[in-house]
Amino acid sequence: MKSKAPLLLMEQMVMLLVFALAAALCLQAFALSDRLSRRSEARDKGVILSQTAAEVIRHQGGTAETALEKAAASLGGTYDPAAPELSLEGEGPLRVIAKPVPTGVPGLAKASLQVEWEGEVLFEMETAWQEVTS
Repeated sequence: MKSKAPLLLMEQMVMLLVFALAAALCLQAFALSDRLSRRSEARDKGVILSQTAAEVIRHQGGTAETALEKAAASLGGTYDPAAPELSLEGEGPLRVIAKPVPTGVPGLAKASLQVEWEGEVLFEMETAWQEVTS
């Protein structure tokens, strides 16, 4: 008479392997959902920060470069006249970058704002205003 112990042991090993695969898939799903949640939270905060920056830039008025420079001083960001661009740091790796955009229309200034998180662009918007000439 042959023993059925090896067959039972093999069945237990297969069940353990299936369970391990299911657990690994569940773990990956939870990790992905966490990343998506953090990304969505960063996008929401970035939208609010970029909207605030756009309003401050428009309020400063003048040429795009002048408005970005004044907005940087007002918002506590940095302005690089060589680029030219305004950079605002948010929470963690969140960053808003504003750059002037040529319009080709006299008296109209425009800036493009971009929200970056961990090197990925989450959101972009443009704002425009009338240049006030003295």
